[in-house]
Amino acid sequence: MVDDKYPLYQGPDPAPTKPAFDLPNGTIDTHAHIFGTDDEYPFSPTRGYTPPEAPLESYLQLHKALGGIDRAVLTQPSVYGTDNACMLNAVSKLKGKFRAVIAIDSTVTDAQLQQFHKQGARGVRVNMVDKGGNPFDGPRAVQKLTDRIKDLGWHLEVLVNVHKFDDLRATMNAMSVDVSFGHLGYMKTDNPIEHPGFQELLNLLRDGNSWVKLTGSYRITTSTSTPYNDVTPYAQAIIEANEDRVVWGTDWPHPVFKGTMPNDGALLDQLSAWAPSESQRTKILVENPKALYGFD
Repeated sequence: MVDDKYPLYQGPDPAPTKPAFDLPNGTIDTHAHIFGTDDEYPFSPTRGYTPPEAPLESYLQLHKALGGIDRAVLTQPSVYGTDNACMLNAVSKLKGKFRAVIAIDSTVTDAQLQQFHKQGARGVRVNMVDKGGNPFDGPRAVQKLTDRIKDLGWHLEVLVNVHKFDDLRATMNAMSVDVSFGHLGYMKTDNPIEHPGFQELLNLLRDGNSWVKLTGSYRITTSTSTPYNDVTPYAQAIIEANEDRVVWGTDWPHPVFKGTMPNDGALLDQLSAWAPSESQRTKILVENPKALYGFD
C-alpha cells in the first residue's frame, strides 16, 4: 500500500561503479536491507515510508560490481517492525555468509532468541529515529533486553542522533553488551565536531564498549553530491578514537533518502580518504566486522 501516509522512496543507482582501490579478501558489508513485495512480506502499519523492492539478487549483484564483497550483515528496517521474516529468509539462502541484526520487543521468549541465533542473528537493532523502529519504553527496557542477549554473544545496534541524545555515554555504557551506532552517529555536519554529543560518541569508542558504522554519509552531509568532503573530518575523528571498533557498510538500497542518489562506488571511494592506509581499511572491512558479528 502506497499513499501520502506511506510515501514511496527512490531506489539505488542501478549502475554502481567499481571503487578506485582494491577491496581486501574477506570484505564484509555490515549494513544493508532487503525489501520484498508487500504481498509477500507485509509492511508494518506503523511505518513511516514505503521502500522500493530491493531483492537479494540485486544486492548480490552490487557485491560483484564493487569488486568482491564476500560477506554481509543485513539490518532490520523499520518498515517491517519486529517481523524479521524477509531478512532472515535472505540470510538462510547464503548459508553462513550472511548475519542479521534483528528487531524484537520485550515479549520475545528465550526460545525465540535461541532460534534467531540459529538463523544467523547476532544483534538487536533499536531505531530511535524512524517511525515504527522502537518498540521499547525507554532505555531501561532496552537495558533489560541486553541482559538477556549477553550470553548469546550479541550486541545492541542503535540508530540515534548523538547530538540530540541526553546522557549518551552513561546510558550506553550501562548496557550489558557492546553498542553499535549507525551512520557515523547520525549528526549532520553543520554541527561542529566539538559538539558534546559527538564528543560523547568518541569517548564511548575510547571506552572500548561501543562500535561505529561508517554508513550513510549522504544522510549527514550538507553537500548535494559526492564526494562528501565535509564528512571526512568526522569519519577520521571516529577512526582515530578507536580504529579497532569501526566497521563499514553500504546502507543499500539507501531507503528514505530524498536527495540526489549517490553511486555506491563513489560512496565506497570515500573510505580511502577516511582511512588512507591499507592496514586500516583491512581492519574496518574485514577484521573488525569478523569480531563483532562472529564470522569464522
